[in-house]
Amino acid sequence: MVFAKCSGGDVRRALNALEMAVLTSKKEDGRVVITLEDASECMQKPPLNYDKDGDNHYDVISAFIKSMRGSDPDAAVYYLARMLESGEDPMFIARRIVICASEDVGNADPMALNVAVSAAKAVEFIGMPEARIILSQAALYVACAPKSNASYLAIDEAIEDVRKNPNIEIPGFLRDAHYKGAKSLSRGIGYKYPHDFEGNFVYQEYLPEKIKDRKYYRPSGNGYEAKIKERINRLWKK
Repeated sequence: MVFAKCSGGDVRRALNALEMAVLTSKKEDGRVVITLEDASECMQKPPLNYDKDGDNHYDVISAFIKSMRGSDPDAAVYYLARMLESGEDPMFIARRIVICASEDVGNADPMALNVAVSAAKAVEFIGMPEARIILSQAALYVACAPKSNASYLAIDEAIEDVRKNPNIEIPGFLRDAHYKGAKSLSRGIGYKYPHDFEGNFVYQEYLPEKIKDRKYYRPSGNGYEAKIKERINRLWKK
């Protein structure tokens, strides 16, 4: 009744307010409970230029992702607020934070992905309106984290090589040798078990001969990935 009385005859305004109330109200036993206070608050909110199937939807989510990638926490939380106030699906936002945590932060701060995934699960479990706090925490963590897209570049370059050469022969010493007759086929012969060597490492060529010089993973010097880079370079004497 509140939606009808306060809409001034504007059916679209009433429906938009009802949708916002459904998305932001608490759920009890699988039911959405909209109080008079919730309804009144949603009717008083000014309509935002945000069509969930239109250009503005993509513009805002794009700005949100680019703000996290660009390490601007204030812009990230602002665009998060715009999406939430416009009734965007909280799980849609959570998924984008998870992607950004891996694509743009990666191993520069491995905890970013843990935070993002935990946030996504918590959002699904808690629901709105409290989920806004969880989304804020995750978005701000990702925005403030050191950045590296090395994992993203590595897998795309490796996939490109696989597509160009899908059946390059795997070195014999790396092949499965846990079956009768494997040795007669030179399977597993010559493999050096790293744990039998000092520092649990021994130099041996793992890539197929045809692409043995390829370097897919190029760690950045940012955050934790700087330590990864130092260790990899030391082991492989790059």
